[in-house]
Amino acid sequence: MDFDGSLNGSTGVFARQFERIGRAVELGLASGRVISVSFPESAPADADADHPLLDRIGAYLEDEPDDFSDVQVALTLSTDRRRVLEATRKIPYGETATVSQIVQLSGLDSDDPEDVELVKDALEENPTPLFVPDHRVEARTATPEDVAETLRAIER
Repeated sequence: MDFDGSLNGSTGVFARQFERIGRAVELGLASGRVISVSFPESAPADADADHPLLDRIGAYLEDEPDDFSDVQVALTLSTDRRRVLEATRKIPYGETATVSQIVQLSGLDSDDPEDVELVKDALEENPTPLFVPDHRVEARTATPEDVAETLRAIER
């Protein structure tokens, strides 16, 4: 499936139910960038189900490899948390990382409890799971655990 990385200025809320995860994926887009991702039990009635990014997610959930690295995300977070999520985004498809590895990839000190806590907090508050693939980190993250398990199984 061709995708140029931009969402052509798309703005709005888009959601679709996906049987493979037993939930919906809801996307918030602003000016062609993903600003939020959530996994509600069902798609909101007022959300548009027609979007090429939802098509890509559907293909991914049906075992078509996609690392979503070309999708533009807008991370409006503090610099240190953004650095953590940018490091998380670099974990390759099909691989996993520990919190300690993310601490190091973020340029932080894995021996500093405050740095480790910063990484854990950033992962739990990740506004764009799937596109910042926190399911690839061995920790509690913004992706619900049942969804994270399915995503890891897809990527094996």
